[in-house]
Amino acid sequence: MTMKKRLRLIIADDHSLFRQGLKSLLLLQPEVEVVGEVERLSELALMLTTTPCDVLLLDLQMERWVVGDIERLSRVTRIVVLTASEREEDAMAALRMGAHAFVQKRYAVETLMEAIRSAAQGLVWIPPALQAKIAAQLGSPAGSKLSNRETEIIRCVAAGLRNAEVAEQLSIGESTVKTHLNNIFQKLGIRDRVELALYAHRVGLADAPRGKR
Repeated sequence: MTMKKRLRLIIADDHSLFRQGLKSLLLLQPEVEVVGEVERLSELALMLTTTPCDVLLLDLQMERWVVGDIERLSRVTRIVVLTASEREEDAMAALRMGAHAFVQKRYAVETLMEAIRSAAQGLVWIPPALQAKIAAQLGSPAGSKLSNRETEIIRCVAAGLRNAEVAEQLSIGESTVKTHLNNIFQKLGIRDRVELALYAHRVGLADAPRGKR
């Protein structure tokens, strides 16, 4: 029987006690492997180029506010932001820069594992309570305005697919996907894919099964 490949994690946090405690908890999880840890951002770039990593656990305030670094780091690996912040503005900022998940440090390791699994699949993950706050700011659902094709595209975006993957999934051109997305953003009053994924969760489109066409 072939063993399932474990997810490789790197922990980046400048608080040694928290980092060591988190590592100890993660070592008890059979589906993940901690392959590295750093306490300074200056060490992180080198580690990411030399150590294969599936998910980076990144402290949002590591030496300083690191939101501006997420876009660069997310080109190398998927990022789960760890933070003490409860502010929805911080979650949106991190997700817009390329993070896949936003987890408060007060949560249990089971919640963190859920976020890690989602991020590894390319999905957006936010704690339900914070997700509800953000979704409430997006205005009322406008599902009746959407065409069937637009609904399909929203489901694909909520599943973490990029434009090229959406095009392949729906057997349409990538430029057509972009046109549909622009129309969807205008119809729903949504600014980007992060807000669209949250909208999909809010109205139940994110839970629809996805199959290859």
